[in-house]
Amino acid sequence: MENAHDLAHLAHVEMLTDRFDESLDFFTRIYGLKLSGQDENSAYLRAWDDYEYHSLKLTRSDRTGVGHIAYRAASPAALERRVTAIEAAGFKTLSWVDGDEGHGRAFRFEDPFGHVFEIYYDTNWYEPQADAERAALKNTASAFTGAPPRRLDHVNLLAEDVTEFRRFMETCLGSRVTELIQLDNGRIGGCWFTVNNKTYDLACTEEHGGGDGRLHHVTYATDQREDILRAADIFLQNGVHIETGPHKHAIQGTFFLYVWEPAGNRVELANAGARLILAPDWQPIIWNEQDRRKGQAWGLKTIESFHTHGTPPARKEH
Repeated sequence: MENAHDLAHLAHVEMLTDRFDESLDFFTRIYGLKLSGQDENSAYLRAWDDYEYHSLKLTRSDRTGVGHIAYRAASPAALERRVTAIEAAGFKTLSWVDGDEGHGRAFRFEDPFGHVFEIYYDTNWYEPQADAERAALKNTASAFTGAPPRRLDHVNLLAEDVTEFRRFMETCLGSRVTELIQLDNGRIGGCWFTVNNKTYDLACTEEHGGGDGRLHHVTYATDQREDILRAADIFLQNGVHIETGPHKHAIQGTFFLYVWEPAGNRVELANAGARLILAPDWQPIIWNEQDRRKGQAWGLKTIESFHTHGTPPARKEH
């Protein structure tokens, strides 16, 4: 796809919470992210090997869900190319905005289902403020303690029409599809996208709750599977709602654990092993309903709340 690498990577996600203090305590004390900075409305958080100032913007709100999803462009010229493509695509554009604490100006636009995206290039690299934050090895961004996540991995959004969302991602972001679910009724039930050689940085699955612009989950990657097993005990000790896992996904093959943070937003810890998509002519892996009825990779059945729960809460769940 022409200009498919105009975007370098998923950069950060803004998560909304109506229980700000409790959510911030969860993400720092329990989940293991580091606080880079804070203003009146938002906290800026990062995992220990995220090179940018933040990868999660936690924002005080009267609702839950996602505020915006941000990608970093590969260069200033690539940013301008993407903006031109987005403006020509016919999807809703918002405006250029001044960056927050973590980055420079960004161009905002919207998918057909109400999710706000932004792309930018100029960014603030994380700088350790104390010796205890400084990594012993020069090629890691900062020190770590306990069993925290290493980096932002992906975000999963909900949409009524995954095929239309796919057109949005391919047209506006230059994403390619690595795997998808083909339903018996002809619709696409889920689609996994990447802008680089990761297996995926964004997933979109079909909305079953009657909501608009909803979040399914935000995921951070751990260094190894054992980190997730340790995290499960940490979540248990702290009374965190463990929704499902630890287990292994059939789609994308990631080892996973899903929990709900205090405001009800779903978050995941995942480990993809060494899997990358290196083939330039990769063809999407197609999973059908018969495949999905087998459950996850080792036979665990997908629980009902995984199909219905999203944030903010929607009109119906079935």
